[in-house]
Amino acid sequence: MTEDRQRGHKILPMAMDIPHKDAPSSSTSCFSQFCSSALRAKALKPSSTVSSGDGLIRRLGVFDLLLLGVGASIGAGIFVVTGTVARDAGPGVTISFILAGASCVLNALCYAELASRFPAVVGGAYLYAYTAFNEITAFLVFMQLMLDYHIGAASIARSLASYVATIFELIPALKGNIPPWVGHGGQEFFGGTLSINILAPILLALLTIILCQGVKESSAVNSFMTSTKVIIVIFVIIVGSFKVDVDNWSPFAPNGFGEILTGATVVFFAYVGFDAVANSAEESKRPQRDLPIGILGSLLICVLLYIAVCLVITGMVPYYMLGEDAPLAEAFTSKGLKYVSILISIGAVAGLTTTLLVGLYVQSRLYLGLGRDGLLPSIFAKVHPKRHTPVHSQVWVGIIAAVLGGLFNVHVLSHILSVGSLTGYSVVAACVVTLRWKKRTENQDSSKCISTWCEGVIWIVIVACCGFATGALYRFGASFIFMLVALVIAILACAALCFRQAYSEAPGFSCPWVPIVPSVCIFFNIFLFAQLHYEAWIRFVVLSLISVGIYAFYGQYHANPSSDDTIIYHIAPEEDGH
Repeated sequence: MTEDRQRGHKILPMAMDIPHKDAPSSSTSCFSQFCSSALRAKALKPSSTVSSGDGLIRRLGVFDLLLLGVGASIGAGIFVVTGTVARDAGPGVTISFILAGASCVLNALCYAELASRFPAVVGGAYLYAYTAFNEITAFLVFMQLMLDYHIGAASIARSLASYVATIFELIPALKGNIPPWVGHGGQEFFGGTLSINILAPILLALLTIILCQGVKESSAVNSFMTSTKVIIVIFVIIVGSFKVDVDNWSPFAPNGFGEILTGATVVFFAYVGFDAVANSAEESKRPQRDLPIGILGSLLICVLLYIAVCLVITGMVPYYMLGEDAPLAEAFTSKGLKYVSILISIGAVAGLTTTLLVGLYVQSRLYLGLGRDGLLPSIFAKVHPKRHTPVHSQVWVGIIAAVLGGLFNVHVLSHILSVGSLTGYSVVAACVVTLRWKKRTENQDSSKCISTWCEGVIWIVIVACCGFATGALYRFGASFIFMLVALVIAILACAALCFRQAYSEAPGFSCPWVPIVPSVCIFFNIFLFAQLHYEAWIRFVVLSLISVGIYAFYGQYHANPSSDDTIIYHIAPEEDGH
């Protein structure tokens, strides 16, 4: 340890104590053993263990983290979703983005606190749930998030392939000669069951190779592509502002506030991605300071860009004349600015590339965390000794996305997406509340302490249930009185959380107004959950049952503590000179 200090290394190791589980007696039922394993929780505390040198390397500074968050969020949303929602909400789509952005800022505050509390380990929402709740909850969160990531990556890869093929067609010899199985959509077989596309897997392979090279190389690619698309978006905003006709902003809300609110539930997902910063904890140079800045800063940048684009696009063209596939490009083409349309296509390629790159990066780090904990095979925990990347996890993630993107029309699965994101955000908000409770881990044998903790969890669940009830009632056009009743019950549950629990200060960055802010996050996230397609609800239930089965047959038996009842996270020190 002294030698590491002399080399200028910052040692930020963490150890995780897991309560010792006695070997079950012959009379112990399988159910009792399952419950005993599933309810295990982690407690992070300082440890003198030093990395063996085969961990991840701290190479990401605050600017890298900002670009990571922006790269994950600014993609198809800014080039497509703006116009789609504007056709219903009118110029009021700007308010939709403001409302959704405000909600995401609240979620980001929760993420920022937990990223600051656990600055030295990968895992994100999975790790937070493992520490605040228990093993089975953490595994369920991982599974829900991972399905979103896998399908999302395949879908983005197909969209990227289509944009790349469009750019290739700018070459006269290739115009109209690129077959659908290469880039545009896919060649369908068996009535559309299979949809072959070879360019999407090729692009995924290239990005996987970049990610396997090291975080420095992948961060450089992300920084270049993200900077490119942000510059293009700013250029588009400036040029477009000179073509704005303020008369197009009237009426501002042609279909009423209801469509603006509905639009907010749609554009909410255009901001999803800032949580990627939290998953880079182990590769951040100064995680306790830089992670909150990266999470909140990248989100605020995205909010400003979205608002500016909405004002420009609805000011250039009447909202009812906006296209749905490429509204931004079509708006500039209609004004005789075709060269800007070409720039927008290049920006779309850069945007989709960075979104895909960061998505693959996040997935591999989540697999790395579960591999270390034993909930997945240990091969996922291996880190390349020279490149300091989880190569096996990264290749696995790339293969899954390539298979889905190359063989199936994953766009038809889009209506079951976002379940994992909304679930993960809600759990993170709940983690902020539970980890702030005083004396949570003291006097565990005290019935009063246990009942107080359980009571708090019950109030959190009530807030979530009220959010779902309000969302379902709103979706199906129920009377406003019923929605008001659900809202009042949620407010009372939040009040109970305020006055029935004692809260401590966070050790690092502190989310303001706990538990009010986390409760609002949970309520609105589950409200949005209720707006999803009913097949998304079925997906949530079915995947949860499958997850419990996987945990029951594999996870509970392999997620064992080491011989000294401690699982050590190997945290790589910073590079020399940093």
